[in-house]
Amino acid sequence: MPEINNHFIEYRKELGLGPRPWFEEMMEEAAQDRVPIMDEEALQFMIGLLQLKQPDSVLEIGTAIGYSALRMAAALPETSIISVEKDEERYRRAEYYRQNSPWREQAAFILGDALDLKEEFSERGAFDAVFIDASKGQYQQYFQLCEQLLAPGGLVISDNVLFRGLVADPEADIPKRLQPMVKKIRKYNRWLVERKDFHTDIFPVGDGVAISIHLPGK
Repeated sequence: MPEINNHFIEYRKELGLGPRPWFEEMMEEAAQDRVPIMDEEALQFMIGLLQLKQPDSVLEIGTAIGYSALRMAAALPETSIISVEKDEERYRRAEYYRQNSPWREQAAFILGDALDLKEEFSERGAFDAVFIDASKGQYQQYFQLCEQLLAPGGLVISDNVLFRGLVADPEADIPKRLQPMVKKIRKYNRWLVERKDFHTDIFPVGDGVAISIHLPGK
């Protein structure tokens, strides 16, 4: 993480704007077990947008251990958070934290592949916002699922769309093993911005965040 981001995180703590102490155990587990959780700068950016929108419901694809879902719940006390995770071990850790949190009634975690759960999601009604933070190679499929579940004027937020800065750097020396992933994300970003029924912009916070706003009637 760039040095300025470290200073930013510490400064936020000094101002009392950092994560609540309750989240420290989750952060330590994520660091120790190398569980990917959302970058603090990007998470605060996303939460700020959601606080402006005040959604009734948010769908998250990619729970991991529940960190971002519970952070959203803590910041949006009137919002229902539904999150889905297909890795059983991570789902169980997320459920442990949810059950022991102040937000256990506000958040719900589902074990399964989001692409197989359209009917279950539909029964919960339209979502005002969707956050995609799962397998990057399937982002377009997740988006196509989400747009069918999105309320008019809703947001779709995609994390990691700059992928270590490699996606935006035409001169980057990309390791061979990462080249297919970079190619897929570039294709996804291009697909997003060319859609006429969404307005999409990409922001260089964290690992890159794309905000796609549904344009009703387009």
